[in-house]
Amino acid sequence: MRIAVTGSHRVGKSTLIEALEDRLAGYRVVDEPYHLLEEEGYEFASPPSLEDFLEQLRRSLAVLEDEAGERDILFDRCPVDFIGYLLTHEDASSFDVDEWLTRIKSTLQTLDLIIFVPIEERDRIQLPAHEDLESRAEVDEKLVWLLLDDPFEWGVEVLSVHGSRTTRVTQVLERLGRG
Repeated sequence: MRIAVTGSHRVGKSTLIEALEDRLAGYRVVDEPYHLLEEEGYEFASPPSLEDFLEQLRRSLAVLEDEAGERDILFDRCPVDFIGYLLTHEDASSFDVDEWLTRIKSTLQTLDLIIFVPIEERDRIQLPAHEDLESRAEVDEKLVWLLLDDPFEWGVEVLSVHGSRTTRVTQVLERLGRG
C-alpha cells in the first residue's frame, strides 16, 4: 500500500511512522518535504513564509508523482498538509487553492490511505515554550475540515488515529488487516 501520515506539527507523525516501519516489513519511508528540501540546500524563513509552504506543496506533489509506481511506502506528510498550512498562513489571501485542486486530487489518488494524526485533548508530545499553539491548533482544525469533512472530495480513504503510540499503531495495523 501507499500510505501518507498527515497532521499538524508535533502531533506524533514521525513517531508513528517509525513504529509502523518497524511493524511493516518491506515498507520504505519517504521523509517529509521540509527535510528533503533542507537537505538540498533550501533555506526556510523563520517562521516559514507562504512561499516556503508552496515549495513544500510542490515537493510533496513531486515525491508522490515520482513514486507513483512504487508500493509499500510510508510518506511523511502529503499535499493536504500544506493546503492546511497555506490556508491558515497570515498571507493566505494570496493563495488560491483552486489553482492546485486538479493536480492535488489526481496525485492524492495514487495513495491508498491517509492516516490523520490530530491534536488530542491531552497532548502526546512535549511542546517547547516557544511553540505557536494557536497556529498549530488552526492548522489542525483546517486539516480536520480538509480530511474528515472532505470538502474537495479527495477520493482517498482517511483513517484518523488517536491514543498512545501503541494504540495508534494497532489502529493502523487493524485497518491494514494485520492486527
